[in-house]
Amino acid sequence: MNLFAKLKKYAADRRAVHELGALDDRALQDLGISRSHIRSAVTGNGR
Repeated sequence: MNLFAKLKKYAADRRAVHELGALDDRALQDLGISRSHIRSAVTGNGR
């Protein structure tokens, strides 16, 4: 993956984390995500 692709993915991941962070806990629960696992859900790291 070249530098431009990594930067593009990083920006998309940050945007997704920001958008999910703006949701209330009920909406996150409906998606099966807890607030503390937003970043790992976006990046695919973790469980």
